[in-house]
Amino acid sequence: MFKELGQLAGMMKNIGKIKEEMAGLQSRLSQIHAEGEAGGDMVKVKVNGAMEVQNVRLSDEAVKLADREMLEDLIVSACNQALKKVRLAVHEETQKMASGLGLPAGMGMPGLE
Repeated sequence: MFKELGQLAGMMKNIGKIKEEMAGLQSRLSQIHAEGEAGGDMVKVKVNGAMEVQNVRLSDEAVKLADREMLEDLIVSACNQALKKVRLAVHEETQKMASGLGLPAGMGMPGLE
C-alpha cells in the first residue's frame, strides 16, 4: 500500500509532464492506422487510432457477387480485424508513454487495462 502511495505522490509531482504527454498521445492517435481484410481481399477497411473508420474498399469481385448478406458479414469482419490491430498499436504507444513517465502499468490510462 505504501508503495502505491509513493507512486501516486511521484505522479502528482509530474502532473504537468503527464498532461503534456497525454496531449501528445492524443495527437498521435490519429496518425496510427491499421487495415483489416476479409474474403481474400474482397473487402479492406482502414481505421485510425481514434477508432474511426477511414476507408472501406470493395473489390470488383465482391460487388459482382451481389450477395448483400455475405458482403455485410465481410465488412464487419474486416472492421473488427482492423480495430483489433489498431487497439494493439494504441496499447503499445500508451505503454511507451507511461513507461517514459515512470508510471506503473494499469494506472487507469487508456490501453493499459
